Amino acid sequence: MHETPAETACPSPALLQARGVSRRFGPVHALSSVDFTLRASEIHALMGENGAGKSTLIKCLTGVHSLDAGDLRLQGRPIAPASPRDAEAVGIATVFQEVNLIPHLSIADNICLGREPTQFGRIRWRAVRQRARAALQRLGLAIDVRRELNSCSIAVQQLVAIARALDIDAKVLILDEPTSSLDRSEVANLFSVMRRLRDQGLGIIFVTHFLDQVYAVADRITVLRDGRFVAEHAAADLPRQKLVGLMVGRELDLAAAAGPAGPATESATVPLLEARSLARRGCVEHADITISPGQTVSLAGLLGSGRTESARLLFGADRFDRGQLLIDARPVRFRAPRHAIRRRIALTPENRKDHGIIPSLSVRENIELALRARGRARLSRAQARQLAERFIRALNIKTPGPDTPVSSLSGGNQQKVLLARWLATEPRLLILDEPTRGIDVAAKAEIIREIDHLRREGMAILFISSELEEVVRVSQRVVVLRDRRTVAQLSGAQITEQAVLGAIAGSA
Repeated sequence: MHETPAETACPSPALLQARGVSRRFGPVHALSSVDFTLRASEIHALMGENGAGKSTLIKCLTGVHSLDAGDLRLQGRPIAPASPRDAEAVGIATVFQEVNLIPHLSIADNICLGREPTQFGRIRWRAVRQRARAALQRLGLAIDVRRELNSCSIAVQQLVAIARALDIDAKVLILDEPTSSLDRSEVANLFSVMRRLRDQGLGIIFVTHFLDQVYAVADRITVLRDGRFVAEHAAADLPRQKLVGLMVGRELDLAAAAGPAGPATESATVPLLEARSLARRGCVEHADITISPGQTVSLAGLLGSGRTESARLLFGADRFDRGQLLIDARPVRFRAPRHAIRRRIALTPENRKDHGIIPSLSVRENIELALRARGRARLSRAQARQLAERFIRALNIKTPGPDTPVSSLSGGNQQKVLLARWLATEPRLLILDEPTRGIDVAAKAEIIREIDHLRREGMAILFISSELEEVVRVSQRVVVLRDRRTVAQLSGAQITEQAVLGAIAGSA
């Protein structure tokens, strides 16, 4: 599924070109001979799943990373930015997902920070404010530039970051996940600004995971997968189904994706957990999830669809703004994860290194952590060792012993330690967020077998995975998310890779 770049798709001239760009990190090829062309007066969406190479390409364009091979050209001239400042000097500006401004300075100070006009060694504050107003005027934003930045909404702060980029007379504007914290009305306003800048001649690279937003604003789309160029199309010529297929590396058969008609069948037992229209601003717009004992329910969707965010709402790691959460048919509202733990709900996080294991502690100490959060009295050293040894045997954790530092274990065995930590609390509901990511095939198979064993013993499991084969294999029901909303629910014979892909693409 590799396609030649569509050089004639847009009549405007090439503004920024990357040809044969490669970048390695040790043995890992983050980019392999990638071609990319941005034209003047266009919004160009850069698409791909996690690990596709989008971030690496952006960092190569902006001088964060040097190239191992290939070349960059801006308006036909070779460039080789060695830092973000070098990139800005030639007219390439980036606005990231997290607004990297100084909240306690004024809007004007932030827009001109580091490049204030001076006279006789003193800053000309009136000129600073005039430049800030001029930059905001290009966005159609009328606001007091003397206002402190942290008094503004996230949406306005995002626009101020864009205005700062425009203050350097940027020719290329890179927007990296700019809508992740915005609501629908704020997204619509940002898109108006993007179209306005496009019409002024800018080339805009738009990095996002939201399909609806891509088709709302993008003129062209480039897809990367596994560090390689896959395809380039005019947005109007690329159906959603084909875009999803290009991103995940599978052809989408619409006839198969449609699946059998009829609603998903539910368990006759009272659901252990029900999430009804859960929403949190900037994270989840509408989540409907029902899980019964002895059932594995999977959350499926592209990266950024709201899978992890939904799991965090169920676990009390984040609080929902709207909707209702019921446990055993009774409304609850967890103010913190410890309240969910006391109701025998457990979660293994997506990022086990940063949010899961404590690398400085032993296997034994990592396993007993969740018991303390549940409020259980501290175990004696002998009891904790006995507990750890039981789970080391049960999960086949390969370690010299329970007192071995967990940081010395392989990724798969670290994942098993996390699983053991939560199984020690005897949960009724186990939420597993990407439990097989970054581990070898044998360890994956062991964890999948353990999930099925726990489900058969009556545990309710919420399973999140980017691997569709795993989703189809373990699930009795699949909840499909797209652009932070529940868009489909599949069960039984409806659960196929094609049906899930079809729902993600909006064709089922």
